[in-house]
Amino acid sequence: MLAAVTAEPALRGRRLVYPVAIGLLLVAIVLAALRVGEKAGRLSDWQALILGITQGATELLPISSSGHLILVPWVANWRYLEEHADFNKTFDVALHLGTLVAVVAYFWSDLVSYVAAWFASVRARAIRTNHERLAWGVFFATIPAAIAGALGESAIEDHLGQPWQIAIFLSVFAILRWIADRRPQRIEIDDLSMKGAFLIGVSQILALMPGVSRSGITITTSRFSELTRDAAARFSFLLLIPIVLGAVIYKGLKHVVLNPLPAGSTGPFIVGTVAAAGVGLIAIDLLLGYVRRHDYTPFVVYRLVLAGLIVAIIASGWRDATF
Repeated sequence: MLAAVTAEPALRGRRLVYPVAIGLLLVAIVLAALRVGEKAGRLSDWQALILGITQGATELLPISSSGHLILVPWVANWRYLEEHADFNKTFDVALHLGTLVAVVAYFWSDLVSYVAAWFASVRARAIRTNHERLAWGVFFATIPAAIAGALGESAIEDHLGQPWQIAIFLSVFAILRWIADRRPQRIEIDDLSMKGAFLIGVSQILALMPGVSRSGITITTSRFSELTRDAAARFSFLLLIPIVLGAVIYKGLKHVVLNPLPAGSTGPFIVGTVAAAGVGLIAIDLLLGYVRRHDYTPFVVYRLVLAGLIVAIIASGWRDATF
């Protein structure tokens, strides 16, 4: 039987994770300072840097990256992405590519082990080990969210994602996470059944609504299923890889390959992607280190406070409820 999931990342903990992450972030800052590939009147490299940092932190922490990527331009009154939907979609692909690179790099050894286990199971036409069962669980768990994302993309863009809606989703799913986190910690990641993995994967469909959080809803469902906090976070990161990879390929073909990028895209795309990868590495390591010893309460509090701030901003008239 293959060994259980290791506690150490492919980059060997802080020995390489933080130097590589800081190096990537410095590269992004230098490129932004030099305004590489930037064009006047479009998204600036500095704006791309801030959004890349936002993506790297919020995609991997249970606080909603899609919600934050709407809220940051809303608060800062950056209108370019909102007014240029095609550019916004391609830039979103670049940011998600950055966090995908971070997760793959961090969990490389685990990823290789699970992929090898999946192919071994296919060849044997049987599921013989915990790794093979979990690999199939991730495979089947990805399908519902992938189908829902492909079919519901337009509906989501047209009807969801307004700041007032994000505030509601932030608060509702914060409360659900707090309730879930009161459950006992009984199940480690290698003990997760295929049915349990599939049900957790199905919950990703809710994350299509900005403000819910993909990692947040999978962690919440995992904790309701009595996974340990560490196992819940790790399984959430494993689920991210196929779903984000599929989204990057699908949206990349649809919005980048089939539609040439407008002038002034190269700089912001590179800066945002590199920044997201660097910050993403740090976010993964910090979250896993934290949940081994503590619960998810700080993220619950953060979501509730942020929801309250959104309501206060709207009530003050400083920003509209829609964007």
